[in-house]
Amino acid sequence: MKNFDVCVIGGGPGGYVAAIRAGQRGLSTVLIEKQHLGGTCLNIGCIPTKTLIAGAEVYEKALDAAEFGVDITGKIAPNWAKMIGRKEEVIGKLRGGIASLLKSAGVTVLNGTATFLSRKEVMVLSGKDAGEKIRAKNIIVATGSEALVPGFIPRNPRVLTSTELLEIKEIPKTLMILGGGVIGCEFACLFAALGSKVTVVEMLPAILPPVDREVSRVLTSKMKDAGITVMTGEAMSDIKAGKTGVSGKVGDATVKADYLLVSIGRKAVTSELNLGVTGVKTNERGWIPVDEYCRTNVPGIYAIGDIGGRIWLAHLASAMGICAVENICGNSNEFSYDLVPGCIFTKPEIGMLGLTEEQCKEQNINYKVGKFPFAALGKAMAINETDGFCKIIADAETDQVLGIHIIGPHATDLIAEAGPAMLLEITARELGRAIHAHPTLGEAMMEAAHAVHGESAHIPTRRKK
Repeated sequence: MKNFDVCVIGGGPGGYVAAIRAGQRGLSTVLIEKQHLGGTCLNIGCIPTKTLIAGAEVYEKALDAAEFGVDITGKIAPNWAKMIGRKEEVIGKLRGGIASLLKSAGVTVLNGTATFLSRKEVMVLSGKDAGEKIRAKNIIVATGSEALVPGFIPRNPRVLTSTELLEIKEIPKTLMILGGGVIGCEFACLFAALGSKVTVVEMLPAILPPVDREVSRVLTSKMKDAGITVMTGEAMSDIKAGKTGVSGKVGDATVKADYLLVSIGRKAVTSELNLGVTGVKTNERGWIPVDEYCRTNVPGIYAIGDIGGRIWLAHLASAMGICAVENICGNSNEFSYDLVPGCIFTKPEIGMLGLTEEQCKEQNINYKVGKFPFAALGKAMAINETDGFCKIIADAETDQVLGIHIIGPHATDLIAEAGPAMLLEITARELGRAIHAHPTLGEAMMEAAHAVHGESAHIPTRRKK
């Protein structure tokens, strides 16, 4: 039995960041990871998808090169094998970087599946370090989530989760996607850009249900313009899979494709943890509730990231990892689900933080809206990416910014400004007063802030009396 101050179970963006911070704080730390460092995000999620999306963007730019005054002769085509190879290269470099950072922080890394023996003891069940036993003063559960495939979905090589789709050997000629959430919409835009005929089926009235409705409507329109069939308001039934394809019923329509991507949710990874011996409570779906300090109901056991069951985002997991370790060290630290930015790598991109208009109405908040279109922005015109807008929602009485929603070029980068601004409870006037460099896409944020008060200089506004 080896003794440590901290044992972290799971080496994803929550777990490895927690382990590094614990090492930086001088705590003896062990990290147990059953497969690859980096977890879902690095290996089968954020990084591989964005690497492939980057390849698709280069392909589209090449097709549109003539619009920029660049003549390209010869055949232009995506090379899927090379795109997959580049994806693996990027993943490998980042895995190596994480291993180096953990080593620098003095973290002991064990390979295998962890299980609790008691509230303070853990054993590695399988993997290279099977049989190792750990006793730790504090344990952080960071085992994450995995794709949910309900029982009514047939098991077949033609039926894929995002994990299998990232390893597919060819660009599908036709692809059907069950679920119009973030994962479904990102893959729809990726494969449509590469030439696939894509159909998205979402049983709710609109794709991206948590997103501001105006943003969702714009994305729906742009996806349809890109040749994607978007079917909403009906569930898919009678799903059948064979050797050559998949079919299903959506209302009265029959839909068919070479492959079906199932992206309708995720489930907690807890089956091998043996949580029963610890007394840690889970909810009816297996998620582990935590308080604002990342504490479970059992002293000394913390849970971070996806396993909390609220928001499945890598950057939240990392923030929770730091929060948990700081509290272990006696430094009171809190996290909040309220100010977690969301980034969606569709075409166009989406960045969002805070309340939507729909949420303001539900909460009976009196609010104002300022909106600025990228079509009115010089930099957007220069790069020929003018779709979308920046929207700012502010409290009508206090002028405090309540939400920022961006759909357009580099929206996932632009939303970063919203984080510190809203954390400091900025007002729309204060945000508008901050000088934004010209010509940049970031000017859209400043102009939208001015627009809250009808004072944007670069869109038509009525003269005040």
